[in-house]
Amino acid sequence: MSLEDATNLARNHVGDNIGIAKTLKVDLGDDGVIFFDGRTTPNSITNQNAEADVTMRCSMATFMGLLEGDVNPQMAYMMGKIKISGDMGTALAFAKALG
Repeated sequence: MSLEDATNLARNHVGDNIGIAKTLKVDLGDDGVIFFDGRTTPNSITNQNAEADVTMRCSMATFMGLLEGDVNPQMAYMMGKIKISGDMGTALAFAKALG
């Protein structure tokens, strides 16, 4: 799946309101970045590589599994498939919004 396809799927999945007034950067390595900005109305989801309250690093396959409900975020984190930097409370809130 391309970065553009993943970004569009994320937009469709969370809609105009993530429900969290914070930012999340999903670092997909060589595949690129998806940036969720819950501070704007409506919320924006772009491929901007900006500073975020939380950064989640994972593969494209793991991220797609999160969106599709095939990957449990807590298990993926414990298995090392997801790495988080920043506020863990915000990370958990985003995991619920994405799942």
